[in-house]
Amino acid sequence: MENRSIFRNISPLDHRYSLSEEGLFDSLVPWLSEEASIMACVKAEIALIIAHLTVRGQLTPELRAALETAAGAVDPAEVYAEEAKTKHNIRALVNVLKQKVPPDIAPLVHLGATSVDILDTSLSYRIRGVMRELVLPLLRKLESLLCAFVEQEAETPQVGRTHGQHAVPITVGFAFAEYVSRLGKSIIELERLADQLKGKLAGAVGAYNATSMLVRDPEELERIYLAEIGLEPSEHSTQLVEPEYLLRLLLECNVAFGIIANLADDLRNLQRSEIGELREGFSAEQVGSSTMPQKRNPWNSEHVKSLWKVFMPRVQTFFMDQISEHQRDLSNSASQRFIAEYITGFCLAVSRMASLIKVLETDRERLMANLRGGAIVGGVLAEPAYILLAESGVSDAHEVIRKITLAAEKERLSFVEALAREPDALARISGKMAELGLSPSASTADTLAFFAKPELYCGLAVKKAREIAAKYQKLM
Repeated sequence: MENRSIFRNISPLDHRYSLSEEGLFDSLVPWLSEEASIMACVKAEIALIIAHLTVRGQLTPELRAALETAAGAVDPAEVYAEEAKTKHNIRALVNVLKQKVPPDIAPLVHLGATSVDILDTSLSYRIRGVMRELVLPLLRKLESLLCAFVEQEAETPQVGRTHGQHAVPITVGFAFAEYVSRLGKSIIELERLADQLKGKLAGAVGAYNATSMLVRDPEELERIYLAEIGLEPSEHSTQLVEPEYLLRLLLECNVAFGIIANLADDLRNLQRSEIGELREGFSAEQVGSSTMPQKRNPWNSEHVKSLWKVFMPRVQTFFMDQISEHQRDLSNSASQRFIAEYITGFCLAVSRMASLIKVLETDRERLMANLRGGAIVGGVLAEPAYILLAESGVSDAHEVIRKITLAAEKERLSFVEALAREPDALARISGKMAELGLSPSASTADTLAFFAKPELYCGLAVKKAREIAAKYQKLM
């Protein structure tokens, strides 16, 4: 067949991203390309022949070798040329394969099978293969990089945020441990679901009508056929393999995709000029803007989010492909072909995020400035002041501290300065801190010194960050 210039392609996957992510695309081709689709069907047809020969006691090493040679001789272009005549992709493949196998074996090609015995089985083989060989290793690499970053930044103070507002102190490692935990669980689930993909050799409506004419135990023939390509039978097939095996896997891919997109959003926002706590690596010759030379845009984070926007909505199609009427219709024949694009887009996002994390930088001065600053300098420690005051026996402690923060904001005072003007509250807080061993003495000076350093109030952030990183680094 004639090669087309990449600049005449329509999908950006096949030109823009195949060039910028050449290594990734080379790895995807053996599983997701049109050639891979055809050759997986050939593999399934050969497995069927081997199953027939095995049941008949006729399989020899020589015949197996001859079948492998025949499979390697199939040219996808031949199959496409034959399909132009037959208007049926599997019948075209069968006609081509019959010409490649030894003549006495040719009658066994496709014997007892319906098209979807080959199509669904080969699809499960390819999706499981790409998950095991490419998607899961990519995800594990990203997870390991995140674990290393969490360990590196486990003690780096950062202001925690809720609703985009300063909340209480955490650490950078603790913030990233969220994504380590979420993504790690998704990776484990993806591995489990990929291993559960099934195939079939149950015939036109799943009742083994055709194979019952050929062998005593059609289910044994099916098991032998599927074992040749490392699969197990679906518990109950119509003409189709039960769609939920693949559906659940793709839905979990979408879960992992969403986690990565969520991380991309956080990274993008933390690089905003007014926040500036993180920074993507930027090469010496890289340009951030065509007109503003100073720009260093968070383009990798934005790229990941943009890919998620393109591919996340396809989950609707996955759900729609779950439904097929009266044992089988053809309403998924076109839509299911685009699963390859979805997995490609997902891999692109994972790969880009891994590249980003590898060179992610923290600005510790900005982190500390943001932690100690805010609308009320030191205001992130209003919570421990309230907790300690309540523990000292003040029932309306929350209101007392709230009024102190209002005064600080109105008069442009730091929280420490505003608290120092409330001797009764300060004395109670100081006494409780000494009682709990949080301060060397009950002196108000020690108390105010604590409230001047919000980085001291980070709970179990460091411990949790390190525990999560260690757990998932080991699991990966």
